[in-house]
Amino acid sequence: MNVPDTVGHNIGFVGTRFAGTDGVSLEADKWAKVLWEHKHVSYWYGGKMDTDPDITSLVPHAYFGHPDIQWINRRIFGTTTRDPEVTRRIFALAEYLKHTLYEFTRRFNIEVMIVQNALCIPMNVPLGVAITMFIAETGFPTIAHHHDFYWERDRFSVNGINDLLSMAFPPTLPSIQHVTINLPGQADLSHRKGQSSILVPNVLNFEDPPINDDYPHSFKEDIGLSHEDFVILQPTRVVPRKGIEHAISLVNSLNNPKYKLVVTHESGDEGDEYMHALQEMAERQNVDIRFVADRVGEERGNDREGRKIYTLGDCYAAADFISYPSLYEGFGNALIEAFYFKKPILVNRYSIFVTDIEPKGFKVVTMDGYLTKDVVTQVRNLMEDGAYRQEVVEHNFELGKRFFSYSVLERKLRALVTNFTGMDDL
Repeated sequence: MNVPDTVGHNIGFVGTRFAGTDGVSLEADKWAKVLWEHKHVSYWYGGKMDTDPDITSLVPHAYFGHPDIQWINRRIFGTTTRDPEVTRRIFALAEYLKHTLYEFTRRFNIEVMIVQNALCIPMNVPLGVAITMFIAETGFPTIAHHHDFYWERDRFSVNGINDLLSMAFPPTLPSIQHVTINLPGQADLSHRKGQSSILVPNVLNFEDPPINDDYPHSFKEDIGLSHEDFVILQPTRVVPRKGIEHAISLVNSLNNPKYKLVVTHESGDEGDEYMHALQEMAERQNVDIRFVADRVGEERGNDREGRKIYTLGDCYAAADFISYPSLYEGFGNALIEAFYFKKPILVNRYSIFVTDIEPKGFKVVTMDGYLTKDVVTQVRNLMEDGAYRQEVVEHNFELGKRFFSYSVLERKLRALVTNFTGMDDL
């Protein structure tokens, strides 16, 4: 690893997982890149990792998917009490994980710890308790980056750990600076915990526009479409809260056989029933829907069968229009990605869009829970009027650069780090 000429502070990222393309991992990587540009060196602690082993502490029990953590989760959610053995295991694992945090901070001489989502959503309760106890014992300078709170998820509403949620999700300790990603989260944290926070939105590197090369030109052909077809891209996982049934209805209402709906991601750990329901719905409405997760990866290349693999950015490049009819989003990365890749987009007016993004003045097609003739007409105009479409996407790119760029993140991180160090380190 090439270390900057003048090393700043050693930053320790702590979470359950830093691997793959989940939102938390992606945002943590962006934070690390901005910190690196300003001479800060990042180190990583977690249970599932694809970071450099030389700068990583891999602790399997920190991963929420570890069998021991899953055993606990099955016994603390959906019930209002917990067995004494569950309590014993939670605190035994928390004590062990706290010890590994001491080792991590000593091994890499960590000066500031950045906890990514592990102190707000109880996917791994022992880890949250361990981090809280570690900070309470050491007064360690900590930035707690909260992407989702447990009170936002129905699955955590009935539980047998209210005492631990009050203690650690998130904790109220003087050496913690809290960071939220949207205005409702900021307000909820203040109301529920009496804690102020700095608002740091999810960002993209608008200062460095996407590469425009020939690689994505074969995408349509490789997924069985012709170059004359128009791709309406659904760049999300296949889960009910993404509202993909609205995208099917949109394509049906556009009434053009050349319009194809392409879905980039898999169902994940929530099962395939929703995907099967979507396939049946598309068949009834005579909509050509393609699920292409097997052709989309983190890097360009070829799979074991020799087929070309495309990145999500390649999918955006090949798309003509973006569908984003989500019912709920913690922020809405796909929306910012559409602005970055200069694509027009349809948005269902989910709450965070209404509070954090819509007031900025972006030009998008919006729906309020259902499609109307006017919505379909607006989409058709953007698909068919090239000059109008170009005007819209250029406008959105410039606004994205102003409000959701790396320079915005840099300003926010400067304040957070300076609060601990007393020096303008960024």
